[in-house]
Amino acid sequence: MPVPRLTEVLAELDALWPPERAEQWDAVGTVCGDPDAEIDRVLFAVDPVQEIAEEAIRLGAQLVVTHHPLYLRGTTSVAASHFKGRVVHTLIKHDIALHVAHTNADTADPGVSDALAGALGLRVIGPLVPENGLGRICELDPPETLAAFATRAAERLPATAQGVRVAGDPDATVRRVAVSGGSGDSLFDAVRAAGVDAFLTADLRHHPASEAVQYSPLGLVDAAHWATEWPWCELAAAQLDEISDRRGWNLRVHVSKTVTDPWAAHHTSSSAHHTSPGAPN
Repeated sequence: MPVPRLTEVLAELDALWPPERAEQWDAVGTVCGDPDAEIDRVLFAVDPVQEIAEEAIRLGAQLVVTHHPLYLRGTTSVAASHFKGRVVHTLIKHDIALHVAHTNADTADPGVSDALAGALGLRVIGPLVPENGLGRICELDPPETLAAFATRAAERLPATAQGVRVAGDPDATVRRVAVSGGSGDSLFDAVRAAGVDAFLTADLRHHPASEAVQYSPLGLVDAAHWATEWPWCELAAAQLDEISDRRGWNLRVHVSKTVTDPWAAHHTSSSAHHTSPGAPN
């Protein structure tokens, strides 16, 4: 069976997640790698961090595909004295290429939110934002309470220190759900327009979340950013596996299970009464 070259693999990845679909501010595509290098093992991960580079070395991978960019805001140096430069040096020293599919994977069909919906066992009925394909509107069959839906998310998504936070009436019935992998509190207008019962995403900030639950009985389920995007790695790996089989390539595809969520621990707040500064005791 033939071993593909990097340029051949990247052509297939760009067909799955066209770089022109990325947001203008994004940094997608190939960070490092020899186009003529032979690729027989690929590793998918969410974050291009040192732990993933070292995992690729142990695995013998020649290509790492991550969802998050390494240099989102650009750089003038890849010196190994900086942690990002160290990743680049590590990869190049071991002849490992790095390729990024970020917002172009968010809006793909299937994409990040499809993978999230699949992990939760939801039936996708359409995009949340039809203009760019971001997010998904899904249905629960049969319906369940918000508390049960949050438990579903906690059980089916990868475990993180944050776990899952919930806002809204735990006994409210959830039939239709909006999901968006990664940071989603910029999508509340679309969520309200969709008329869903609950919204599952990550990185919800205080004010948008507070306004959302005051505005309507919308239930909110806030999971860790990494956990909502990791299912895409499995979807992407399966897509590349199918391409490899169709092309007759000798290519093995792996998904990293290394938890690169930055939060390491979670402590539940005390139930003791707290008073604000200057308030009478």
